[in-house]
Amino acid sequence: MSNPLADMEKPDLIFAIGTNMTECHPVAATRLKRALTSGAKMIVADPRQTRLAKMAHLHLPIRVGSDVALLLAMAHVIQREDLINANFIADRTAGGEEFLEHIKEFTPEWASEICEVPAADIEEAGLLYGRGNPSAIYYTLGITEHICGVDNVQSLCNIALMTGNLGIEGGGINPMRGQNNIQGAGDCGAVPNNFPGFQPCDNPESTEKFSKLYQTEIDGVKGITKVTALDNCGKGIHAMIIDGENTVVTDPDKNHCEHALKSLDHLVVIDIFMTETAQLADVVFPATAWGETDGVQTNTERRVQRLRAAVPPVGEAKPDWWIVSEIAKRMGVPGFEYNSAKDVFNELCELSPIYAGLDWDRIEDSEYQWPVPDKDHPGTPMLHENEFKNGRGKFTVVGYRDPAEVISDDFPLWLTTGRRLEAYHSRTQTGRSAGIEYLLSHESLEVHPDDAERLGLIHGGMAKMASARGEIEIEVKVTDMSPKGTVFTSFSFAEVPVNILTGSGYDPVTQTAELKVCPVKVTAVK
Repeated sequence: MSNPLADMEKPDLIFAIGTNMTECHPVAATRLKRALTSGAKMIVADPRQTRLAKMAHLHLPIRVGSDVALLLAMAHVIQREDLINANFIADRTAGGEEFLEHIKEFTPEWASEICEVPAADIEEAGLLYGRGNPSAIYYTLGITEHICGVDNVQSLCNIALMTGNLGIEGGGINPMRGQNNIQGAGDCGAVPNNFPGFQPCDNPESTEKFSKLYQTEIDGVKGITKVTALDNCGKGIHAMIIDGENTVVTDPDKNHCEHALKSLDHLVVIDIFMTETAQLADVVFPATAWGETDGVQTNTERRVQRLRAAVPPVGEAKPDWWIVSEIAKRMGVPGFEYNSAKDVFNELCELSPIYAGLDWDRIEDSEYQWPVPDKDHPGTPMLHENEFKNGRGKFTVVGYRDPAEVISDDFPLWLTTGRRLEAYHSRTQTGRSAGIEYLLSHESLEVHPDDAERLGLIHGGMAKMASARGEIEIEVKVTDMSPKGTVFTSFSFAEVPVNILTGSGYDPVTQTAELKVCPVKVTAVK
């Protein structure tokens, strides 16, 4: 997030796109509710009529996968009505002239045909965002899990740059992280193109630093993504460690994923429960859960937080850092002589410029948000306040493109997937709670009443849903929450493996799967 969580209560205009925040981030969403109570207005772009959408002053139920078209048209309106921040563009950005010329052709009428919402509503969205003082953007996986995920994010950056809504209180571009330490994992280098602290793998200085640390010559190239790794299982890759992820439930194209993992000579899984993925492993190491662990997490607002064990570990469970370190030492890899989580974190602070001013003792009260470049620095709640890391904020010229697969006579409905309030991710934890099981014991498929009548589907009955990759059976829930022509379900239930169907394409830059768009056919099961 460019801005702190406290700023969620301060926007004049909230633009929530590709996020079902009241279900996926219910605690943080209370701050947006306070902002609305105080007079803020909100635009929600989401195909479904979620609880968040019902709170909005303007709900745009756009067709799945059409976000870029919407954002181009909003930018068109902002420029046409002279709502741009000319001084901000001149003083702090690059590429503005080319971008402003590019968007002249993308009218609300053009976008309306693609997004399947009225041009007048797109016009209103552009005016609301452009006139907001300040306007804040909030998004999640509904923006990134597309073949055009990078284009989606860059389009959001464009409208923030053209209106000067960066580096100001209550504004910003704010991606809400999907798990508690996703931000921290990226900070530590758990991404294929960066070393810890977002130091590029193809930068010679970074490569030299980490080669020296691990006493191993590291190639100065970007690493492979998980998509590439799974494609190469049983070929160039013969062993794999999966730590804290239930891959066969959450990844797209489940059949391909399972086949890939079964093709390995050796699979190691580190987890707190015997998940569906762990059941495929040759070796399973039991890890400590959060309440049993001393360590550090960095949350969605870049706040570096201390964890303290509340109870002793169960059985033979060990912290993840200890398990990984012991594996490394037994492989003869130098540099893993740690005695505590404190040792690991302090090493990160020595190596990462954004953590350089921190250490184990300084984060005692979890008060700092990175970057913290030196010991006297107070932390950085808001990014881009005075300057951008690269000097100037860069506009990106993007165009609209269709999803990897579009609806057809064979697969005439759009399927989009997401999460439920009651079921967290793959239910590895929440699925073991009797109270949550009572609230949500099984998965269902949201079908619009008109589609249900046309297809002969009955509320509470069973349906077969098929895509180009496979088929599943699922209970039907007739509701107008999902629009006509679109069906929705979550990926949380292993017994309803919806990700057998998904996986039609990947973003060419990040290789993020297009989990939010999948053409399907739905038929009644008698």
